[in-house]
Amino acid sequence: MPTFTALTTLRGKPAAEKLGAAMENLLPEPTGVGVFEVEDGSGLWEVGGYFTEKPDETALMLLAAAMQANPFVVSELPETDWVAHVRRELAPVEAGRFFVYGSHDADKVPAGAEPLLIEAAMAFGTGHHGTTLGCLQALDRLIEGGVEGRNVADIGCGTAVLAMAAARIWEEPVLASDIDAVAVEVARSNVRANGLEGRVACVEAAGFAHPKLTGAAPFDLVFANILKGPLVALAPDMTTHVQPGGYAILSGILNEQAEDVIKVYTRSGFNLIHRAEIVDWTTLTLSRNP
Repeated sequence: MPTFTALTTLRGKPAAEKLGAAMENLLPEPTGVGVFEVEDGSGLWEVGGYFTEKPDETALMLLAAAMQANPFVVSELPETDWVAHVRRELAPVEAGRFFVYGSHDADKVPAGAEPLLIEAAMAFGTGHHGTTLGCLQALDRLIEGGVEGRNVADIGCGTAVLAMAAARIWEEPVLASDIDAVAVEVARSNVRANGLEGRVACVEAAGFAHPKLTGAAPFDLVFANILKGPLVALAPDMTTHVQPGGYAILSGILNEQAEDVIKVYTRSGFNLIHRAEIVDWTTLTLSRNP
């Protein structure tokens, strides 16, 4: 079945959301519509739709003109077996002692590595993105420095790869949370696939807003691989949920956003221990003041 996309850009979130809502009423109907900010400081927003039939280009032209958007670009996408594509593209990743792989690469796990199995069909948070890779490398540095995590939380866990990495090393219970119910189910599947039931518990929560998280605090180490906005909003809760002398590993931060995040966490009682950049993304390792 062919898939078509129709994409445009325009200025301002309200106008973009209005255009996205208007696209829902097109015939043929889109199977999905997305509205995203272009993260380049331009102030532009991208609005796009997916269609199983070729969209009405005249209707799109009129919509763009009415909303003062750029003309839509309509494209037909080739049919793709996405799981097979991911398997081809996602080679195993080594991050210090950790080896992240799919089952199709099980024969490539090096002797002595800490293996973390993430299936190709569940490929967000695999270790290939600079944020996840940066967090795994930060964890490896803390371990090399003699840090022991007896009480660890992974906020915004995605696949739970970070929670599982901590549980592999310290053999202590780890709490993993995500605001998205689908991500929580994916995380639980990965925990089972890695034989870590009973060591990693996955809950649906925004930030620390879950009885299991508040009951287990304060933590020796908290991962938060999310985005700048949620990280800044989370800073006060991070102060109360990380014990004095404990650590926070933060990512999901564009390189140019890092200084803002550091300033907010410094005001909240944290010291910067390490900063690493991988392509466009920064990972921060912080310690809470004693």
